[in-house]
Amino acid sequence: MTAKPDITRANWRLEGTTIVVDIPMTWKRRGGRKVIIAPDGSDAWAPAKPRHDETLIRALARAHRWKRMLEEGTHGSVSEIAEAEKIDRSYVNRLLRLTLLAPDIQEAILDGRQPKGMQLEELTRAMPMEWGEQRSCGLKHCLNC
Repeated sequence: MTAKPDITRANWRLEGTTIVVDIPMTWKRRGGRKVIIAPDGSDAWAPAKPRHDETLIRALARAHRWKRMLEEGTHGSVSEIAEAEKIDRSYVNRLLRLTLLAPDIQEAILDGRQPKGMQLEELTRAMPMEWGEQRSCGLKHCLNC
């Protein structure tokens, strides 16, 4: 009896009697757990229950509180906020950037609908000012990417 030839398709191949399926994905560590991220940066599987990320929510709340303090004149500068909070001025500046996120992205964070790959470190880096650009993947991990 002769061996059957291997058959190869776009994302699967038949090797004898075994089907091998190639699924492009990456793994990220999140809160001590590994999470699967699809190639487009979205969740790899069907939408799960909302997952509230306390770190993102707390950072967003702090950023808006500090912004309000600046607007109301409670503190005159970022340096005053940093001194009052006993934290680094650059950290205050980075968190204040969160107030520039598109409202729907902020709402998704608060509702627990943010992509699994979305992390505070990535959000506090330089980001597009235009909300449309944020949505169309100026942020690699935003909602509609």
